[in-house]
Amino acid sequence: MDEISGNDEILAISEDLVQSPIHKSAATSIIDFGGHLLQPLKLREDLRNGCGGQLWPAGMVLGKYLLRQHRDNLKNKSMLAVAAGCEINQPVWITDQEPMFQLMKDNLALNGMEDQVQPAIYDWGSPVPLSLPRPVDVVLAADCVYFEPAFPLLQQTLQDLIQENTVCFFCFKKRRRADMQFMKSARRLFNIEEISDDPDREICRRENIFL
Repeated sequence: MDEISGNDEILAISEDLVQSPIHKSAATSIIDFGGHLLQPLKLREDLRNGCGGQLWPAGMVLGKYLLRQHRDNLKNKSMLAVAAGCEINQPVWITDQEPMFQLMKDNLALNGMEDQVQPAIYDWGSPVPLSLPRPVDVVLAADCVYFEPAFPLLQQTLQDLIQENTVCFFCFKKRRRADMQFMKSARRLFNIEEISDDPDREICRRENIFL
């Protein structure tokens, strides 16, 4: 966008207000989601441009769950990840803000996935980019609930993406009371069901991670 609106200003400062559990140096690691990937992924993490530059706990939980429980029935679905950052496990389209765009492309190149996965810049609350599929079968969102002023923008984006036959897998770690207020508001907009077939459900709940 050429000009920064009030909403964009809010998001622009959000990275400074969200504390990372560990401020890592930029590095590349190998992940296999607990052995559920036959061919592990190379993952480049870099926090220089914001907190989206690392794999957060809910992203790991969501990726592992999908590989365990939905590996086969998602193969022929169109999928879009909201705020993918450095995650590149399943979706065909991955999105984040402009500062994360190069990191998304770097991760795709590291894994030779440039022809399989399409990165796109998508600011919450803005119109859906024309390059993204409409409608989409599956929306993935992990660790998107972290900055209260951005909640209305995230809700608007989910409303824009989730159509009558769309399934959204939404995973978040509760860090503050306001996070549950987001879910309370979301229940008025969407038909929400807590996942009950995750083998790690009780472990996740002890860590305040909900799927």
